[in-house]
Amino acid sequence: MSRVLAFCFLLLAAVLGFIHIDSRPSWASFATSDGVHEESVEVSADKAPESKISAIKGKSISQPAVQGPHMDWLPDTGAASVHAASLIGLKDGGVRAFWFAGSREGAPDVVINTAVLDPKLNIWGPPSLVIDRVAAEKGLSRYIAKLGNPVPARLADGRLQLFFVTVSIGGWAGSSISTMFSEDEGATWTRPQRLITSPFFNLSTLVKSPAVAFADGRLGLPTYHEWIGRFGEFLRLDAAQVLDKRRMSAGRSAIQPVIFIDDAQSATALFRQTRGAGKPKQIPVTATQNAGQSWQSLGDLEILNPNSAVAGVLLRNGAHLLALNNIEAGRYRLVLMMSKPKSGEWHIVETIENDEALPEQERKEFSYPYLLSTHGDDAHLVYTWDRKKIRHAYFSSTWLDRTYKQLPVPVEKQSAAESGGVQ
Repeated sequence: MSRVLAFCFLLLAAVLGFIHIDSRPSWASFATSDGVHEESVEVSADKAPESKISAIKGKSISQPAVQGPHMDWLPDTGAASVHAASLIGLKDGGVRAFWFAGSREGAPDVVINTAVLDPKLNIWGPPSLVIDRVAAEKGLSRYIAKLGNPVPARLADGRLQLFFVTVSIGGWAGSSISTMFSEDEGATWTRPQRLITSPFFNLSTLVKSPAVAFADGRLGLPTYHEWIGRFGEFLRLDAAQVLDKRRMSAGRSAIQPVIFIDDAQSATALFRQTRGAGKPKQIPVTATQNAGQSWQSLGDLEILNPNSAVAGVLLRNGAHLLALNNIEAGRYRLVLMMSKPKSGEWHIVETIENDEALPEQERKEFSYPYLLSTHGDDAHLVYTWDRKKIRHAYFSSTWLDRTYKQLPVPVEKQSAAESGGVQ
């Protein structure tokens, strides 16, 4: 009898799923901003040219003769452990940060905090509470064991949307994504609700990286799984409704995708690698040529990655920025890298933190970077500093522009010039 009931349940779920799929709006193109450099990295649907996913390993360019990045700290909440900071630009020119804090990662006392960077005074205001475990339980009407990974987004209607991870049972592999909305730039939030990414258990879906916009005003959210497989997925959302989801990677080795939009149809995704011993500790890359409906593997970006998150942002001039731990093991060095459009060659432009010279037991952790450009030509970076603080670095438009102009000529263009070809 139980088998018959189970079969009926599965059949009903399949029928409801079919009806839901049939009623979905058609897929849309990526939104692209006017004035943004739209030269894309040309890739084949099957394999990218080797030069497109190369890197200048261990080589830094000379620094511009202008003031370097401005460094400060997000406000202290008194918590012993903080992690997973993220950022969103505000309508008045300010920046709002989110992060989680508690006695340790995954503890019942972990809360999600927020603070605002004043655009005139250029200082962070006091922290405030967004949500704690008890409020999440009440709002979601279900048991919540822990919270994590807040990621904000801006909706087409101007509201803020906050995604965050909730766990009811088990570890992070048992996660689901919840979301809230704000009509006052993050001062207050609606009751949380779950994203339904699966008609069955709705488990093992996490978020870490920024959403991207579609031309029809909906959002595309890069997510990932950590149960059974470890892979990336791309959700197409209408507010809190999941309209569709597409696999971005396969297997057990690529999570926390970061998306670079190249044009209305093309994008590349860079992943945190989770490979076993003896396998390359580099950055897996996939690409789409149909606005995220399907993704193809491009192999690895030849930059070291120690099973740690990467962050990326695209500037108005087409420059790509990448923040990561460019080492094979550990998280004691954090760098900022830059690439020109179409070149695929990455250069270290700033070593932000580096404890390599210290004995191993004295090295601190610098991890979970998150990048935001508020004007298209500047960059804000936040990251975990030894699990005790959240550090903020601001790279001005002047600094980034001078750095960009000092990047070496891409190898392919240099070769063409030396052979008398057209540059």
